[in-house]
Amino acid sequence: MDIGGPTDRDGGGESGTPTGRPLSADDFRHRPGRPDEPQRTFHPRRASLGRDRAADLARLWPRFGLSVHDEALGRGPRTPGALLDTAALFGRTAPLVLEIGPGMGAATVAMAAADPGRDVLAVEAHLPGIAALLSLVERHGLTNVRVVHGDALELVRDLPPGSFDEVRAYFPDPWPKQRHARRRLARPDTVALLRDRLVVGGLLHLATDAPDYAAQMLAVLTADPGLANVDAADGYTPRPTHRPTTAFERKAAVAGRGSRDLVFRRVR
Repeated sequence: MDIGGPTDRDGGGESGTPTGRPLSADDFRHRPGRPDEPQRTFHPRRASLGRDRAADLARLWPRFGLSVHDEALGRGPRTPGALLDTAALFGRTAPLVLEIGPGMGAATVAMAAADPGRDVLAVEAHLPGIAALLSLVERHGLTNVRVVHGDALELVRDLPPGSFDEVRAYFPDPWPKQRHARRRLARPDTVALLRDRLVVGGLLHLATDAPDYAAQMLAVLTADPGLANVDAADGYTPRPTHRPTTAFERKAAVAGRGSRDLVFRRVR
């Protein structure tokens, strides 16, 4: 599927990495995982974009998009140490939020619009969600959101410790089958990595509608020595008013599955 003209900048900035040809959906491939790398928390899948979303992706990717791993799509400006330079990416120095798995992006855009003093890196593995989020970012005139294609944990490793003011993941895949549980985001090693990239005082905010996953999240986060629960009652935080209800969450509620939020602060 042809989705438009060449890119004109280096992933998220105002200058470009020309591809020399029109982008296509096939350009947005996931780099194969290597045996020595940690288990990924998502499974790549293909989905049709449709003509309008394909056009939005082609038009808006050069302005707001960057790839975790693909130089041809633009990996963003680099520091002298070859890490992602978020100040150059956004054109300012501001507190930074990482959102893992924004889905179709409505909640991401609502929170970013209400919080213009912070910048948001929204990392999504699936192309329809990326195209939808890009369209919403433009429609709302936001300058504090960049949309990232690829593995969120690979992106996190491309940033120095203390990079984020907040890390949030709302309704990550619960991987309910036992043989798939190793793919869950809330694992001790993954939580330690995310905590390391938070500033001291920064927040890790997870939400899920799966009761057993909520219990695992609570156990793993509680066991991390650098994190403290912001709600000492039953471990779960009352649903924050600043977190919009997602389309996924509404479907879960109709099916009788309530959501649970967990908010932990980095204390050291």
